Amino acid sequence: MQKQAIDLLIHGASELATPLGTGPRAGSAMDEIHVLEKGAVALDQGRILACGLESELRELYAPTECLDAEGGTLLPGFVDAHTHPVFAGTREGEFEQRLAGARYAEIAAAGGGILSTVKGVRNASREELLALLLDRLDRFLMLGTTTVEAKSGYGLTTADEIKSLEVLRDAAASHPIDIVPTFLGAHAIPPEHAGEKERYVQIVLQEMLPLVAEAKLAEYCDVFAEAHTFDLEDTRRISRRAQELGLGVRLHVDQLTPLGGAQLAAELGAVSADHLEWVDGQGMEAMAEAGVAPVLCPLVPLFLRESKEAPGRALIDAGLAPALSTDFNPGSCYMQSLPEVASWGALRYGFKAAEGLTAITLNAAASLGRGARLGTIEVGKQGDICVTDLPSHRHLAYELGRSPVRAVVKGGRVVFRRTDRVQ
Repeated sequence: MQKQAIDLLIHGASELATPLGTGPRAGSAMDEIHVLEKGAVALDQGRILACGLESELRELYAPTECLDAEGGTLLPGFVDAHTHPVFAGTREGEFEQRLAGARYAEIAAAGGGILSTVKGVRNASREELLALLLDRLDRFLMLGTTTVEAKSGYGLTTADEIKSLEVLRDAAASHPIDIVPTFLGAHAIPPEHAGEKERYVQIVLQEMLPLVAEAKLAEYCDVFAEAHTFDLEDTRRISRRAQELGLGVRLHVDQLTPLGGAQLAAELGAVSADHLEWVDGQGMEAMAEAGVAPVLCPLVPLFLRESKEAPGRALIDAGLAPALSTDFNPGSCYMQSLPEVASWGALRYGFKAAEGLTAITLNAAASLGRGARLGTIEVGKQGDICVTDLPSHRHLAYELGRSPVRAVVKGGRVVFRRTDRVQ
């Protein structure tokens, strides 16, 4: 029998580990993954053509290129469902302030926090922001992340929010990583509207959202619903307007205070409710009934030195399908590694190995409307695969503080190989 020519064969793995399916895995199903010892993957034209034992695939296919996993584990490309990567300048000074005892809200009230990054974005050119973003996307890729949700939110004028979203569009056109853009004009009250929140809300409603929707610059709209930013009624109005214009809704809720944001997310039919440190049982029940995805950011309370944590295990036990994310941003989590997040999901929430893997792959992809083509290693799906040096998927959370990524395949093409071997 003549072998079929294909683009790529990934071989030499100790195991292949992946959740299965196109929709989120909720409750006890999060712990159900497919593990194939000595699994291999055949890819062609950007898609996964076959998964199976290496010996079987070598009988069927003649690859143009081979990628040796060298005894490591094959995992789906990681999906980060909550990031803020368009910014200029960093906030290590605020990190030092928190180490000295300052709280997040105190720093924000003094003109720091989000507003300090707003100055950087407003002063930066589109070209400068694009160059910074592309460097960050390279780092995501080297850490195994192949898809990111990416928010605006550091411009807070119509022109600067549009600029930020256009930077995301331009980056998506030139970088291997898939970018899912989210408009976050309602991230903070800009200084020129201090004491006049309603005036700024009207700009978001009447200027920003229509322009973003018309230009198709975002798939989602997000709101930072907090006591010091946008209350529940503000969030409701902005979200409803976004939905009228054809955007999906994602929400920052119940992070710093118990406002009942999870219930609002359920009422609105939001795609996701993110952070959730203060969610209660009623909020969990409402989210479960409405099919809202919890997107958890386990490193943010640690970075902010906050003691309150999201009830990750309780969310699974309530039948929900949590995703884990970095919340990469310059202020509350300057970190891009989903393997690190998986470790902290285990340590902070008690997520088991398979649950953590599902949370940074299929559940994250499903929360972005990408579950049908991303998040698992299955025939027909996009060829996004992370080749690690781990002996098994259980080491993903077990090994803390280093990158296990040996190579990354994106859309069926090898886009990163680690070469830092000790000589």
